[in-house]
Amino acid sequence: MSQKCPPFEFSGKYYDVQEGIGCVRQNSFFEGKAVLNQGLGYSVILGFGAFFAFFTSFLVWLEKRYVAGRNVKTGLIASVIVSQWTWAATILQSSNVAWQYGISGPFWYASGATIQVLLFGVMAIEIKRKAPHAHTVCEIVKARWGKAAHFVFLTFCLMTNIIVTAMLLLGGGSVVNALTGLNIYAASFLIPLGVIVYTLAGGLKATFLASYIHSVIVHVALVIFAYLVYTASDKLGSPSIIHHHLQEVASKLRTCKEPISHNGQSCGPIAGNYKGSYLTIMSSGGLVFGIINIVGNFGTVFVDNGYWVSAIAARPSSTHKGYLLGGLVWFAVPFSLATSLGLGALALDLPLTADEASRGLVPPATAIALMGKGGSVLLLTMLFMAVTSAGSSELIAVSPLCTYDIYRTYINPDASGERILSVSRAVVVGFGCFMGLFAVILNKAGVSLGWMYLAMGVLIGSAVLPIAFMLL
Repeated sequence: MSQKCPPFEFSGKYYDVQEGIGCVRQNSFFEGKAVLNQGLGYSVILGFGAFFAFFTSFLVWLEKRYVAGRNVKTGLIASVIVSQWTWAATILQSSNVAWQYGISGPFWYASGATIQVLLFGVMAIEIKRKAPHAHTVCEIVKARWGKAAHFVFLTFCLMTNIIVTAMLLLGGGSVVNALTGLNIYAASFLIPLGVIVYTLAGGLKATFLASYIHSVIVHVALVIFAYLVYTASDKLGSPSIIHHHLQEVASKLRTCKEPISHNGQSCGPIAGNYKGSYLTIMSSGGLVFGIINIVGNFGTVFVDNGYWVSAIAARPSSTHKGYLLGGLVWFAVPFSLATSLGLGALALDLPLTADEASRGLVPPATAIALMGKGGSVLLLTMLFMAVTSAGSSELIAVSPLCTYDIYRTYINPDASGERILSVSRAVVVGFGCFMGLFAVILNKAGVSLGWMYLAMGVLIGSAVLPIAFMLL
């Protein structure tokens, strides 16, 4: 006897049909009409870039005496780390693994990506001791190991920046496309445009100061979502209700005798979880993800020149404190968000497909289900705080690599300061445009945020130990 699946209504359309003993979600959550209009999508993408361009220019004018030379204080370094480490993946992929593996997903995402920032504090101390006048990490490589090693590590560093920026554009583009209907290829080019304007207007000083504002907005949105899911929502509203719903969903999947579509796999993705529960840390899939996450994120911290630039700019006494504080504060972002919006999607049994989850659409689905248009606007704002801030950090990381390690080292060793500044600005524009084109190619090839996140350790993980031992 077949059982009827509880219907979920979105944009006036029910997304379920009966089949056998279970139910098949025939249509995806985002197959209906976009919640917001395209005009808002354009406004968000272009508006944030323009706003922060003006805002950061004002901050540079106002606050020169607080961020001068290589003397940045502890609190500002911590906010830079939080802002720089809060990618689109931090908001989107963390909830995807919560949706896939249950409670173990947020734990492995947050803890598996915090340890690298904490340990990088040691590297930050060593670079201030041994190479305080370096501009990039690759300059130190060349000084110690020579030209051949310099080429190798320059390739690794640039590859890291390309991967991180690609994840920002893939995640940001997918969410904007799903919420506003804005063409995903247009979004791939327009998102870098706003970040380019913001970075050129402010430079390193501005991004340090603006990072504090980004971090505040991200945490305010985080508190709103967590409060709504666990306290105020009429659909969920308490940990006990969420607990009951998660048990119910897992129980329904365990008892199925014929294949039913849920989370993109027959009988759900919880076969590797202890007793098939979403509420256990004992998850083989979660553990495998945790290992991949730890390896991959060592690469995106230790081989990302942006972290070295931040360490070089910091006051010696503040460096390690800033990285320790930043790492601990950042833990709250993916863990709280994924246990709210990721588990919320499971508890509501939203009709998401595996492809949508891989593209990072679990948080917007939960936000829409709980708050409607307000939730989608809040999530979009939070996401673009991450995209503009982390994107700007990546541009600033690439700029000195191309300027000092390529242009001044191999092309024009006698370049003046003014010439180096011009080249640096050209690199920011060129890299931003290249990444827009690259994001279009990745979208055409069907590469998702989830795939790129899992692949990054394979591509850059091998550079971590050599680059650490270089200073240690």
